[in-house]
Amino acid sequence: MGESERSFLGLGGATGFHRIAYTQWGEGHNKRVLICLHGLTRNGRDFDDLAVALSDRWRVLCPDMIGHGHSDWLADPAGYNETQYLNDCVALIARSGAAVVDWVGTSMGGIVGMMLAAQRNAPIRRLVLNDVGPFTPRAALERIRKYVYKTPVFPDLLAAETYLYKTNAPFLGSLTAEQWQRTTRFMTRPHPEGKGYVLHYDPRVALALHAGTLTDMDLWTVWATIRCPVLVLRGQTSDLLTVETTEQMQVRGPEVTVMDIPNCGHAPSLMDNHQIKLIRTFLTAD
Repeated sequence: MGESERSFLGLGGATGFHRIAYTQWGEGHNKRVLICLHGLTRNGRDFDDLAVALSDRWRVLCPDMIGHGHSDWLADPAGYNETQYLNDCVALIARSGAAVVDWVGTSMGGIVGMMLAAQRNAPIRRLVLNDVGPFTPRAALERIRKYVYKTPVFPDLLAAETYLYKTNAPFLGSLTAEQWQRTTRFMTRPHPEGKGYVLHYDPRVALALHAGTLTDMDLWTVWATIRCPVLVLRGQTSDLLTVETTEQMQVRGPEVTVMDIPNCGHAPSLMDNHQIKLIRTFLTAD
């Protein structure tokens, strides 16, 4: 199945109107919909390999949240929060026309997925959490805070690829040369003053991480109200989703399957055939 043209959805919020961009894969009239939502500094093109592989059975929608990729940046960064992301995703589900959807969420995208799935009469049929759960240690948030506000400028795409490889390779796992090049193209944009390339997100998306002292993120009450089946993919060396947390997830809350992904930290790329097969098997289990 081929990629459709990029689409936009106009939405409102506390800080005014904005547009989110999303890429659609698969048959446009297919009512079997899968939504894939990215992490804090990423965008919807992270899921290209997964979307291509699953577009034989699903219409796959991969949005860029506000402040990311081709979506609008907000004038007031206070609008970058899970509540706004949640509202935007509800609107995207409505746009899809599907009564229920499957969901794959990496990190922040998984948090939004949990919040959606915990709602009464939630439209989430099956939920895949990529290296995220209902508890995140403060130390992991501190690590994220250290890099997310960096605004490097790259003279060319090769320099950008070198930077992204250095900062991400220990966490994403093994990617091919073509996947690194593609990741670099989608993770960067031309500098607005023509000075090379910069990262493709608003650095203010992490404002909440810089507001005072960080504490552990605790969403166990959210987890307890989820009723749909859940697949958790945990990077084997992840500091964000610990073994202790996944053990607790298996005795509290919904029906859950946990799979450790070797040679990965936070978070598995979902570009690997084995990871894609795990997701397909889970989503087609019934």
